[in-house]
Amino acid sequence: MRVLFCASEIFGHAKSGGLADVGYSLPQALIEHAQMISVMPFYAFMDKTLYQKSDIKFSVNLGGIEYKISIYESTADNIKTYFIYSSILSYTEHMYGDKSGEYANNDIRFGIFCAAIVELALILKVDIIHANDWHTALVPLFVKRANLAIKTIFTIHNLAYQGVFEKNSLGRLGIEECYFHMDTLEFYGKINFLKAGIIFSDAITTVSPTYAKEIVTEEFGCGLEGLLYAHRDKLFGILNGIDNTIFNPETDSALWHNYTAQTLQKKYENKKLLLREVGLKDDKKPLFIMISRLVHQKGFDLLIESLSAFLKEDVNFLLLANGSDIYEKALEPFAAEYKNFKLLSGYDEAFSHRIYAAGDFLLMPSLFEPCGLNQMIAARYGTIPLVHSVGGLSDSVHEKKKTCIRGVVFSKPTKKALLLAIKRALKLREEKKKFNEIISFNMNCDFSFKKSALAYYELYKKVLS
Repeated sequence: MRVLFCASEIFGHAKSGGLADVGYSLPQALIEHAQMISVMPFYAFMDKTLYQKSDIKFSVNLGGIEYKISIYESTADNIKTYFIYSSILSYTEHMYGDKSGEYANNDIRFGIFCAAIVELALILKVDIIHANDWHTALVPLFVKRANLAIKTIFTIHNLAYQGVFEKNSLGRLGIEECYFHMDTLEFYGKINFLKAGIIFSDAITTVSPTYAKEIVTEEFGCGLEGLLYAHRDKLFGILNGIDNTIFNPETDSALWHNYTAQTLQKKYENKKLLLREVGLKDDKKPLFIMISRLVHQKGFDLLIESLSAFLKEDVNFLLLANGSDIYEKALEPFAAEYKNFKLLSGYDEAFSHRIYAAGDFLLMPSLFEPCGLNQMIAARYGTIPLVHSVGGLSDSVHEKKKTCIRGVVFSKPTKKALLLAIKRALKLREEKKKFNEIISFNMNCDFSFKKSALAYYELYKKVLS
């Protein structure tokens, strides 16, 4: 079984969020079951000297225009990854957009990417293309339209991002007018890439069992609940995992001190050093951390509403975030007023590892969360998650059950519920024995992709049979 795993970002090459981590870790776990090959775009910020130029080259035709495609490649940890280079796809400074918003030509950029994936799949003679999110959602349409013998799996990592463009994109993409109606790509007078992945794939997955149930409802369906309900027989929820070799406090080179569940004192040495680095005082205080994108989904309206009351508690709070200027400006006055709150902008992978290692509690007040990886990473580093019980957070974090992960859970996205959960967390920390038992329990959980990979392999076999 030969599988081409395609994503717009893969850790080690380009990353903006959890998709990149999955793009790296899931194929790694699947090589026990299938021959895995990966493909992603080659972006302008990537260093060409680190990649080998492939002999493979071809053109794709979209809307009567020929786009020349060059291929770069690299092999790491037994996975060969191909990189699609095309002048329009690859020239941008960032992956999807800049401070002024999404790039206006993302339709043609990722249309080229999708067409190139299909051509590469034919050259490599793969059995299955595993596409991920809207950037690759035209792949199942292109495969079906050409009547190819390749099966397609389409994974939705976050339904809120759908790839919606003006109708005139159809012409640029070379997609016939017959696909512009509500049962295919049309979406309120525009075209919707994600719909193509949902309709034309052989199977749809999303990244947790609860999210698979949520997205067929009006509350979480983002306008596609009816379509997803109609295709529910091929919709499966498979919980994500993390790479235990990358996220491992015992060996992580980003930490000042490595540690295990048996050497937690070294975790607190990391905490002391991090507080000193960021300018927070008193390592005896509980340290709440949050590493997030500044978007509505992540619960920032709820957090801002609750922040004054939260910061009046005897706590330290460190927030590392990037994204919306609106949220950043709303948070800045709190950082100025409260000495126990540090707001840091941007994202740095190694620094984020040190934050996970230093924390006592991780805040995840998400309004919706397809899976979430932060709670798994935090638990792996002995930091107890405090989460809103939605999507993958509901599947992976439990307050009353002694099952992986043990944490603090609130069920309604209200200020009262969040502050009560914080009170319970503070009470838990005072119960030193129970607190340390939960930390040790969580650190010994298996967060790997092993179980998920087996579920994907069974699905691969099902679509091929």
